[in-house]
Amino acid sequence: MNILILGIGNILFQDEGIGAHFIHYIDEKYEFSSDKHSVNIVDGGTLAQRLIPLIIKFDKVYVVDCIDALDSKAGDVYFFDYLKAPSEIDWQGSAHEIEMLQTLNMIKMNGDLPETHVIGVIPKRIADDTTFDLSEEIVKATATMEHTLIKSLEEMGVEISIRNKDITIEDISKISFKREIINDSRI
Repeated sequence: MNILILGIGNILFQDEGIGAHFIHYIDEKYEFSSDKHSVNIVDGGTLAQRLIPLIIKFDKVYVVDCIDALDSKAGDVYFFDYLKAPSEIDWQGSAHEIEMLQTLNMIKMNGDLPETHVIGVIPKRIADDTTFDLSEEIVKATATMEHTLIKSLEEMGVEISIRNKDITIEDISKISFKREIINDSRI
């Protein structure tokens, strides 16, 4: 199975960039191996519908992005099957030019949507200021996001080893402006 971990977000707008920061963090921290699966990590930034040709090549996709939800607070993490999204979930209000939700809907309408799960987090700060700093709530949420992703991959039989145990999400956010969009298969 070809697996894609897709980070979405604008790193210029504080917590809105967590999807992009998070996948770079995962890429720096872990090695993935499997006889049956390939794991690809991609920073999708704010490309949205320009990601369609990439997304449809995969069998399973994890989308990491900011979301909104009723009765939620900054740092709350949601993990759900895109086709069975809880009714309280809303992806409106991010700084994306074209929402990822709209992109996934387009792929679904064409019948090309791979199995898609969302790791969504409620941001605290979006676009108050142009900065790479993340709020304390988002930094703390990273541990839950990480555990959720790693557990799901392990349940599929992906072997995971730690390459850099000392890296933090703050380390990644401070150097994000130096990175470019990646498409990197570690297997």
